[in-house]
Amino acid sequence: MIRVVLVLTLSLAFGGAIAQPQATPSLRTINLVTFAGGFNLPTFVAQRQGFFTKHGVDVNLRYTPNSVYLITGLVEGRFDITTSAIDNLVAYQEGQGEAPLKVQPDLVAFLGFDDANLNLVALPEVKSIGDLRGKDLGVDALTTGFAFVLREMVEKAGMKDSDVKYVRSGGTNLRYAGLLDRKFSATLLSSPFDLQAESKGFTRLGNATDLLGAYQGRSAFGMRGWIKDNEAAVIGFMRAEREAIDWIYDPQNRDVCEALLVANDRDMTPALAKKTYEMFVDKRRGLSRDLKIDVEGFKVVLGLRSKYGQPKRDLNDPLKYIDRELYRRAFPGATSMN
Repeated sequence: MIRVVLVLTLSLAFGGAIAQPQATPSLRTINLVTFAGGFNLPTFVAQRQGFFTKHGVDVNLRYTPNSVYLITGLVEGRFDITTSAIDNLVAYQEGQGEAPLKVQPDLVAFLGFDDANLNLVALPEVKSIGDLRGKDLGVDALTTGFAFVLREMVEKAGMKDSDVKYVRSGGTNLRYAGLLDRKFSATLLSSPFDLQAESKGFTRLGNATDLLGAYQGRSAFGMRGWIKDNEAAVIGFMRAEREAIDWIYDPQNRDVCEALLVANDRDMTPALAKKTYEMFVDKRRGLSRDLKIDVEGFKVVLGLRSKYGQPKRDLNDPLKYIDRELYRRAFPGATSMN
């Protein structure tokens, strides 16, 4: 009791520094929309470790069934930002999207997470891409996302679009479920869905980046006007995500990362979580350490869209879709995106 009285007396003598509670700053809510899957590990970590709160934001995470729902909700203001394929941004910005929009899009990207680690996975009896001739292939949408990557893989295998049938099947998690239900013969799956399908006996036919080289996959983007009006919140989101990346790459945190993967995916097992974590921290194929958009990889995205997108567009300037200044303000001293 004497010690307690002494501590309180000292605290009052020095202006009540110990006794006075600190006011909690108000958090800015960000409505984040994305596809369901273990590739959201940085966001899971930022939520669990309090990185979003630390940087002044409260992230309301929502999942989308497909890219049309995602983009229309983003452009019409139901969501604030997304972490999804940067190709979706370009598709709708350039009038090549799957669905008409009520609002003219003015989208811009500010973070890059990965190359999407896209793998073509097929039914167990399919042993080569050539075996897909005459088969149905699942895609999110026919004109956005990774459909063009799949079309390029089919072409490189010596087939034409008319040799297969592309079927709208929704986001990666829905395509994974559709493949398991044998609704189509093959689809592109991002990790960890490819690992989960393989564990059930399905066939991995190839990796897209082995064919394409550099490729910018998932990125964070939103409407320029909203980002300008909420810059402090966006920068807080950026810093929290990057802190989460550093935390993931620290091997001391591996067990927690694996537990988060299992907790957020009903088909994830501890053994698959170990493989997924190893992929995420792989020096060549893992999550981007600095979260910069890979400009050279983005050029590949634009090249595929120039080739397959309708109406035809000659797209060759990745920098028109990137807010480099926002990245510089979020991470002072960091080398800007080229």
